[in-house]
Amino acid sequence: MQEASNHAHIRIVQSRQNARVKDLRAALKKSEKTASGLIAVEGLHLMEEALRSGLRVETVFIRSGSLELLGGLGLAEDAEILELPADVFASAVTTESPQGIAALVAAPAFSLEDVLRGAAPLVLVAAGLQNPGNLGTIVRSAEAFGASGVVALPGTVSVWNAKALRASSGSAFRLPVVSADVSELFGMLRSRGVRSLATVVDRGVAAQEVDLIGPVALFIGNEGAGLSAQLVAACDARVTIPCPGPVESLNAAIAASVLLYEASRQRG
Repeated sequence: MQEASNHAHIRIVQSRQNARVKDLRAALKKSEKTASGLIAVEGLHLMEEALRSGLRVETVFIRSGSLELLGGLGLAEDAEILELPADVFASAVTTESPQGIAALVAAPAFSLEDVLRGAAPLVLVAAGLQNPGNLGTIVRSAEAFGASGVVALPGTVSVWNAKALRASSGSAFRLPVVSADVSELFGMLRSRGVRSLATVVDRGVAAQEVDLIGPVALFIGNEGAGLSAQLVAACDARVTIPCPGPVESLNAAIAASVLLYEASRQRG
């Protein structure tokens, strides 16, 4: 890539109505892929993680006065780079104090087949999680503890939400995270011999006493309501995290991380 000080390959865009700027704004606001399969990333760290993960960077948006952020990124020669005045850049991004760089990136393509790969998949199922920070943290923990993927059931926030992406710290670019409906998921789990475990506050088997070495899917429910009675009934068994302290329940991301750690510990 040319040095950031050489602006020959950088196009200056002055309008908030530029088609690419509108794509970035919409992708960040709606927390979903564009019609052409692109996702929005904001900030230098996520840009670096996207590139490290091998994702194709389609368009880079750089705020005027922040061109030094381009140095060292190693962008492909054909990457489109748009320089935006501060007000135009601020109109498109979502953070209150933006770093001055954002991009439209080709989203990774994963399927349920990817999530259930291997002889003993370890799957985390997010059932109706609405806090993007929780989902992003779960995806990061899932990658850290060797899970094969995360499945988002209907009602769960998009993993492409800007806050979810930041909380995942780049894990969402590498770990398979897919959406599925309940019947599709249970059909796949049963056909692959994957046990489904419902995480409940009480009346479940203690996590350390459950066999997490074999193929298993851990279901984590909504932050306030937990798992629905129907989902709990559909699962093969219930698992509880014993808490000796005087708390009613754990945060969803904390509970998922504890269970993922226990599975990783058992698997050695």
